Amino acid sequence: MPLRVDVKNNYLHLLEACIRSKSLNEAKKIHQHFLKNACNITDVSVLHKLTHLYLSCNQLAPARHLFDEIPHPSVTLWNQFIRAYAWNGQFDVAIDLYYRMLRLCVEPNKYTYPFVLKACSGLLAVEDGVEIHSHARNSGLESDVFVCTALVDFYAKCGSLEEAKRLFNSMSSRDVVAWNAMISGFSLYGLCDDAMRLIMQMQEEGISPNSSTIVGFLPAVGEAKALGHGKVLHGYCVRRSFYNGVVVGTGLLDMYAKCECLSYAKKVFDAMGIRNEVSWSAMIGGYVSSDCMREALELFDQMGLKHAVNPTPVTLGSVIRACAKLTDLSRGRKLHCYIVKSGSVLDILLGNTLLSMYAKCGVMDDAIRFFDEMNPKDSVSFSAIICGCVQNGNAEEALSFFQKMQLSGIDPDLTTMLGVLPACSHLAALQHGFCSHGYLVVRGFATDTVICNALIDMYSKCGKIGFAREIFDRMERRDIVSWNAMIIGYGIHGLGVEALALFHDLLALGLKPDDITFICLLSACSHSGLVMEGKHWFDAMNRDFSLTPRMEHCICMVDILGRAGHVEEAHHFIRDMPFEPDVHVWSALLSACRIHKNIDLGEEVSKKIQCLGPESTGNFVLLSNIYSSAGRWDDAADIRITQKDWGLKKTPGCSWIETNGIVHAFLGGDQSHQQLPQISRKLEELLVEMKRLGYRAEYSFVFQDVEEEEKEQILLYHSEKLAIAFGILNLKAGKPILVTKNLRVCGDCHAAIKFITVITKREITVRDANRFHHFKDGTCNCGDFW
Repeated sequence: MPLRVDVKNNYLHLLEACIRSKSLNEAKKIHQHFLKNACNITDVSVLHKLTHLYLSCNQLAPARHLFDEIPHPSVTLWNQFIRAYAWNGQFDVAIDLYYRMLRLCVEPNKYTYPFVLKACSGLLAVEDGVEIHSHARNSGLESDVFVCTALVDFYAKCGSLEEAKRLFNSMSSRDVVAWNAMISGFSLYGLCDDAMRLIMQMQEEGISPNSSTIVGFLPAVGEAKALGHGKVLHGYCVRRSFYNGVVVGTGLLDMYAKCECLSYAKKVFDAMGIRNEVSWSAMIGGYVSSDCMREALELFDQMGLKHAVNPTPVTLGSVIRACAKLTDLSRGRKLHCYIVKSGSVLDILLGNTLLSMYAKCGVMDDAIRFFDEMNPKDSVSFSAIICGCVQNGNAEEALSFFQKMQLSGIDPDLTTMLGVLPACSHLAALQHGFCSHGYLVVRGFATDTVICNALIDMYSKCGKIGFAREIFDRMERRDIVSWNAMIIGYGIHGLGVEALALFHDLLALGLKPDDITFICLLSACSHSGLVMEGKHWFDAMNRDFSLTPRMEHCICMVDILGRAGHVEEAHHFIRDMPFEPDVHVWSALLSACRIHKNIDLGEEVSKKIQCLGPESTGNFVLLSNIYSSAGRWDDAADIRITQKDWGLKKTPGCSWIETNGIVHAFLGGDQSHQQLPQISRKLEELLVEMKRLGYRAEYSFVFQDVEEEEKEQILLYHSEKLAIAFGILNLKAGKPILVTKNLRVCGDCHAAIKFITVITKREITVRDANRFHHFKDGTCNCGDFW
């Protein structure tokens, strides 16, 4: 039974009042009363009004429920729904509703197209947008100023700038909204100068830029660091009194911060009469981007304590990055607690930032635990945990997470691969490296300069220096990092002559080496015993390239002189340094004292190191080894006691070998590997054969005062020998073996591996902490110089 006219009018009057006041609670009461007192809702005008009411209160679900009950909704109501979905970010629903409207033969009008085109812009749905453009053209509405402006905005935001320009130029009447659409499009794609020309042109045509024009253009100015343009816009804002607006003020301070002009940004921030959470976030983010972490944290404290402004997820992300940079784990944990309490932990961007913070602070257990709790995860989450594992020395775990990422169906991106390749480098996991390279080729990443640099490093550290050079030669664009990576690659393989030749190629091309280039070059000279060349290029740094040698360059020079036996000259070099030598410089000299058995100088250097404070056990071990080699067991024992008193433990020798894509790790004297019985038998067999060929164990490399038979067994179970025996058992006959060791290979293992290459008739490569040793037919390419 239809509603009486007076009852219906009362309902309509009440609903209209609720629409004007946006009183949702009152609207629900009227709706409930209506349902109780009317047998059913069939009156279209009441349904329309109720639907409009819920839409005005942004209650899409009940509005849509009512809308679906209306037999023939008006085009106005269709438009309202399409607009509501588009403005609420439900772009796909808005587009679907438009096509449903067409199927029901409802004719769109000039208001329909701007709303649905906004949805197409949000999704970058070019095909849908082009089709809707054709509908507008067929309806004769393409030239309507509202429709044409919406089309310009759509094409500009989707990157079809030429089509946007064509439509814009075809408009007979262009208002400020049309100009803003075009300017925003150019700004969005970083065409700062083109956008500035448009602003000048619109003024020539008598249209004054409004605050939306300025706000749309400022991000592009900041990204381009076009400070001159930014100051011009700032001056215009002052003249037009836009300056005090919170949106414009925030845009200006963000622009100045991105232009690295923090003093101006802070002045704008301080002058703002009204600040919202976005203003605070922009200023804090500006400090973080400019590496002013403490200032960022101070401002964050003011934001919460003094001004009681609640931080947004973006603000929290900036502050957490500051904590990561300062390794301020305590504050980072407090922020994590705040985020959990506020419910923002579900924000994936914030979750990824927290994950990165824990990794950069070195607490990988917490990072992994948090990663496991994250839901959902994306490529950034996996990239953060993979890079964190690599940075904290756990390359095996990094590759494990990479495998989990692939199994989860998330495609690794360029950033992920920049974490995976160093993991392959660290473990010399060549099969993983090959697979990663193939993936990069398939995804089209392999031509990226940063990726190529990582590939050069990976192949160099996996023993394939020829592959590294091939990558280098094929690069479309090389930066100084490319040259440095290739030079150091040659260096660690003992190819000092090739490193020097490449350096000369760099100079011949007119490129300027940086201080890192000289560290790479001097290191290459050190590994190859090129003393004269090292001295020449060290002197040339300041003389020819205006580069002042740093501590790292001096360490290289001490290493060059010390390794070559010029121990006293190295000592004089240290004494003549223009700055106070650090522990690393003295450590390089101590290492030379061990190689050349200079006990007296070694003792003197050791005392200096202990005064400075040893950073690791390495220096204690070096001096202990010097004493042990000379048979001074009591002195060696005293050094080990001193080491223990300092609370330092010797890093155990560990070696890795990759077989069939699986990385196996061995510790010295390891008894845990599942193939230990076979490995032990193989080592005993090899020992018999080596002795037959003339091998004699070098007991000086056993630093315990035990019987010779026990010393022989200790040497036999060094980690690199275990890994090589495993490789012999598990790789095809004649196939080369590649082993990576975390410490310097000992002299006994170096001698033994020469014999093993003769016995097994295969090449063996060992990458130790210093360089590569390529063993073949009883010789090593290092010439016993390492």
